[in-house]
Amino acid sequence: LLAKGHLLLEGVPGVAKTLAVETFARVVGGSFSRVQFTPDLVPADILGTRIYRQGEEKFDVELGPVVANFVLADEINRAPAKVQSALLEVMAERHVSIGGKTFPMPDPFLVLATQNPIENEGVYPLPEAQRDRFLFKIVVDYPTAEEEREIIYRMGVEPPTPAQVLTPAELVRLQGVASRVFVHHALVDYTVRLVMATRTPAEHGLSDLAGWVSYGASPRASLGIIAAARALALVRGRDYVLPQDVVDVAPDVLRHRLVLSYDALADGVPLDHIITRVLQTVPLPQVSARPHGNGGANGPGQPLPSPAGR
Repeated sequence: LLAKGHLLLEGVPGVAKTLAVETFARVVGGSFSRVQFTPDLVPADILGTRIYRQGEEKFDVELGPVVANFVLADEINRAPAKVQSALLEVMAERHVSIGGKTFPMPDPFLVLATQNPIENEGVYPLPEAQRDRFLFKIVVDYPTAEEEREIIYRMGVEPPTPAQVLTPAELVRLQGVASRVFVHHALVDYTVRLVMATRTPAEHGLSDLAGWVSYGASPRASLGIIAAARALALVRGRDYVLPQDVVDVAPDVLRHRLVLSYDALADGVPLDHIITRVLQTVPLPQVSARPHGNGGANGPGQPLPSPAGR
């Protein structure tokens, strides 16, 4: 959210993906809408349409549920490709065009989508180009036995009601603060090497992975890792990014952007295994926290330096 990115949650039915998104939206505040994606959905159902008012003899624009601060796209892979494309275009452009008029999305604007694994019946897998629009892909697994007991105690009688702790204006301000978190140029180079290693594994000491990856991550992955690392550093109480911040966010940013080869799919190679190998092989830069001095171009809190100014 602080990184201004959209989120994709994947898990089997019943692991509280929808509940988590609804709770999150209530805690943050702002307008919220939920769209249940089904096979008979059409783009106008989510974007809006023109309606003829017979009494007034004119057309009015009726905006769809996508025009909200927080949009829950529930089971996004159960809708046809044209509906998925309509939503993902709004995610990228941040506006809706109906009847020759353009309507901007409110600020902040965040789409939180849930999907079932592609092994389930009646799903339409998201194409690679559309998955790339999401900043994160989070895999929601079954809870442990201890967690499931806690779920029973907490939700079995009267579920707790979340309280709002932020306003949209405060959230926009925090997003601005996150965008100014300092990133050392060595961490930028490290991020680029991580992403490049997914494209050409053999050139980065990962020859055994070359036959498993058909397509690596796009430049959106590099931008996403830096944005997410900045947000994580802010959450951790810092105005500068450390290497561990990049390592912690990289799997969620890369997970949905890699395309495995047929050999990898046939052998059942997990995507997370490939990402772990990349993180283990690409050397970390020697960047550590240091106290504020007299400032300086690379002091914590300074903006990301431009390539020309390194």
